[in-house]
Amino acid sequence: MNIGDSLEPTPQQATEIAEASAPRPPAKKQNHFTKAFREWIVVIVIAIAAAVLMKVFVVQQFYVSGHSMDTTLHDFDRVLVNKLSYDLHDPRRGDVVVLQEAQGLTQRDLIKRVIALPGETIEISHCVVLINGKVLNEPYLDPAVVTPDNCGGDLLKTTLTPHHVFVMGDNRPGSGDSRGPLGQVDYSQIVGRAFVVIWPKSDWAWL
Repeated sequence: MNIGDSLEPTPQQATEIAEASAPRPPAKKQNHFTKAFREWIVVIVIAIAAAVLMKVFVVQQFYVSGHSMDTTLHDFDRVLVNKLSYDLHDPRRGDVVVLQEAQGLTQRDLIKRVIALPGETIEISHCVVLINGKVLNEPYLDPAVVTPDNCGGDLLKTTLTPHHVFVMGDNRPGSGDSRGPLGQVDYSQIVGRAFVVIWPKSDWAWL
């Protein structure tokens, strides 16, 4: 074969060349967009559902209104509350808890500290809390707020009934709690345990 001679493609080669050079149909961009849109809708719905379930059953944010927990908590502090804590164990002394609104007694949820537990006898004499006759150590109290002559009064010996706790605010002279009409608190009234202050940043603290 001399240089310059041309080769004629075979019928099979001609078919392959034609197929390779034929224009391809445009990508189905619209179908791809629709699929991606549907996937994002599913993701968003799942995220919203998870957030709602978390709030209803697991963790919820509450804000503090008032001064009954000074200086552990301040007015307008925001705290996170674990709503599952007492599904796993009973309330413990020292826990900071959120209580449901008590019909006829309060117009809002309350936040207090658990002081005495079921079956225990509590007494307050000269601002000293005694549990079963023994002085309760309370390092969370601010001596500038709770003084020996300013703690909201004494309390006669009171024995707690089963499934109930005795709660008080850390600001003893400025707290409405189990010493008054609120009385002993049934477990069913406890929303959950407050475990951290998240706002403002200057008040951040574990509880």
